[in-house]
Amino acid sequence: MREGSLEAPTRHPIDWQNPEFYDEEKLDAELRRVFDICHGCRRCFNLCDSFPRLFDLVDAAPSEELDTVASSDFKSVVDACTLCDLCFMTKCPYVPPHSFDLDFPHLMLRYRAVEAKKGEAPFIDKQLAETDRNGKLVGLVAPIANAVTATNNKFSRAVLEKVTGLDARAELPTYVRSPLTSTARATTPEINREAPGFGRKAVLYATCFNNYNDPAPGLAARAVLARNGVETEVVHPHCCGMPMLEQGHIAEVAKSAEIVAKALGEWIDKGYDVIALVPSCALMLKFEWPLIVPDNEAVKKLSKATFDLSEYVVDIAKKNGIAPGMEPIAGGVSLHISCHSRAQNMGQKANEMLKLLPQADVQVIERCSGHGGAWGFKKGNFDVAKKVGRPVARTARDGGKAFVTSECPLAGVHITQGIDALGTDKPKPQLVKHPIQLLARAYGLDF
Repeated sequence: MREGSLEAPTRHPIDWQNPEFYDEEKLDAELRRVFDICHGCRRCFNLCDSFPRLFDLVDAAPSEELDTVASSDFKSVVDACTLCDLCFMTKCPYVPPHSFDLDFPHLMLRYRAVEAKKGEAPFIDKQLAETDRNGKLVGLVAPIANAVTATNNKFSRAVLEKVTGLDARAELPTYVRSPLTSTARATTPEINREAPGFGRKAVLYATCFNNYNDPAPGLAARAVLARNGVETEVVHPHCCGMPMLEQGHIAEVAKSAEIVAKALGEWIDKGYDVIALVPSCALMLKFEWPLIVPDNEAVKKLSKATFDLSEYVVDIAKKNGIAPGMEPIAGGVSLHISCHSRAQNMGQKANEMLKLLPQADVQVIERCSGHGGAWGFKKGNFDVAKKVGRPVARTARDGGKAFVTSECPLAGVHITQGIDALGTDKPKPQLVKHPIQLLARAYGLDF
């Protein structure tokens, strides 16, 4: 056995169809094994709130060791995990192939899967995770829904907080009447046949967020790709299942994988690359699905054909060359690298993409924003989310850049709320929802 590990981290398939996966005694034994190693290392103390909670439990125990910590107290550690994967990808020296074989996020997922199987997963959380259904229904009354959920609507947000547990102070995503897929069918950008990348074809997986909440990054992506000679189509067969994964509903995620892989496989067979517009969704397609349904050939094929949006633009630049015509973006950009971008283990592709801008002035912030998907919206978590993300907000506030952006649509808004909470007597950076929109602006395209 070696101390630490120099090999690339690898992950095992999630054995969620094995009855032993849900055996509570075996789960408790694995929790104690892993937590004891974490307690002895403590390298992840500043990543999220899970580890401080764990270490506080140990330090307050009579023996100051894990053996006198009650198993019932482990739930607070699990509840603080956002499945960001940063401990696994960036900090832990004991991940596979190390013999200690630690995968903290997937252990937290197993705990939640046991809760879900026992019917202990909150009903409201399950309903909020039905993103396709919610997007279609709420979109029908989008203006009314957006007015009701606005943070300045104190009465309705107080009621919403009581009913759903969503913190009244958290800025929630708005909805649109016309989803991205409908808008894309109605408007086809002209393909630049003179671009070095002409001849490439890609299908954009719209994702729930871009489809129902904010189509602008998807439309900007289509426009930038068209300028670079790429023919695109936009589809959204089904949610990627990340909201369900966060709650341990693994069977639901497996169904999503099968539906989407079958639909997108038809495009792959026609020679199209696949681009996921949100990093969390790209992570699901590329890495999580093959671990959940490892024998599904369509999922394997999709995993190999999928690109993150920033990754795809950089691939064009490297293999073909970027189309000319961009103008500088004055004022510079603070770029937050999202956790699920980092978890894809592809490098800082958003930074590489923004460096394609003439006279690029990019400040990279590579730290968790604290939001953690739906986790950061919840009452009881919102203050912790702000605390974890405060260093990111402070760096963006003090960076002196005209813009702040993140590949994660929820992180960007959370960062700006953090800047507001910190206060500043300097001009506040303008939020751009996705860095692709800055490339669109550089081409004279406003989204």
